[in-house]
Amino acid sequence: MTPRDRFLAALVAVCWGLNFPATELALRHFPPLLTVAVRFVLIAIPTVFLVPRPRVKVRWLLAVGTCLGIVQFAFLYLGMSAGVSSGLASIVLQASAPFTVMLAGLFLRERISRRQAIGIGIAVAGLAAIAVYRAQVSAILPLVLVLCGALGWALGNVSSRKAQAPNPLHLTLWMSVVPPIPMAVLALVVEGPRTVGHALATAFTLDALPADLGLLYVVIIATVVGYGLWNTLLSRYPSSTVAPFSMLVPVIGVLASWAVFGEVPSVPEVVGGAFVVGGVLFASYRPRVRRAQEQALVPSP
Repeated sequence: MTPRDRFLAALVAVCWGLNFPATELALRHFPPLLTVAVRFVLIAIPTVFLVPRPRVKVRWLLAVGTCLGIVQFAFLYLGMSAGVSSGLASIVLQASAPFTVMLAGLFLRERISRRQAIGIGIAVAGLAAIAVYRAQVSAILPLVLVLCGALGWALGNVSSRKAQAPNPLHLTLWMSVVPPIPMAVLALVVEGPRTVGHALATAFTLDALPADLGLLYVVIIATVVGYGLWNTLLSRYPSSTVAPFSMLVPVIGVLASWAVFGEVPSVPEVVGGAFVVGGVLFASYRPRVRRAQEQALVPSP
């Protein structure tokens, strides 16, 4: 990687790490299910008019939109709204990595290597430690909701692999057309017309300004800029070179939550988070000899 691209990869991690406190700000005004609907409406409208539709089968576009847009963010936002701090959410959501490996082995017949199995075991041990600690000091249901969000992310990753989009960024943007209507209906049914109406009616007041800015950050910086840079880097380098930079996301998320909200993670959460991040990093690392062998098999352009 060139120094410039290393900087861009680190910048993406910062953008995604700050996404968690930005989301917490948005959730302080908008109820969680409505937040999902509004987020994707703001992305879907310009996407339909400005971005070419990805050349993928409709069923895979629907699958990606359902898993990544609805399942991931509905459960993540519900969990954060129910009490999971933004810093802890950034750690627990990393469970999507071992979930993805296991689902890819089940549905895509991808072989799980010994290194991946060990890494998954380390990450699961870290998640278990966090769950045991949370069960002793607070309700565990919010943590389970975030884990369900991580599972939705993993299912979306597998669906994206099956879609085989020529331009992954176009798929990332176009999947935003799937969540708005189902999430708006769910918000009206679950959160109630009065709550939804009040949140929308007061969205442009001074009190709602921090939530509005948080939501705009999620849409513009975390989604458009973050995924745009990330997909650009993946088009230039092997995923094994780019992916480890995502391990900076929970670090940035925890530090940002501490700086913005004064959220100080407990020792068990820090230790468990270190196991999660370390396990994911270990599972995604490939020895230099293996990387060289794989590169030797790639034909020259």
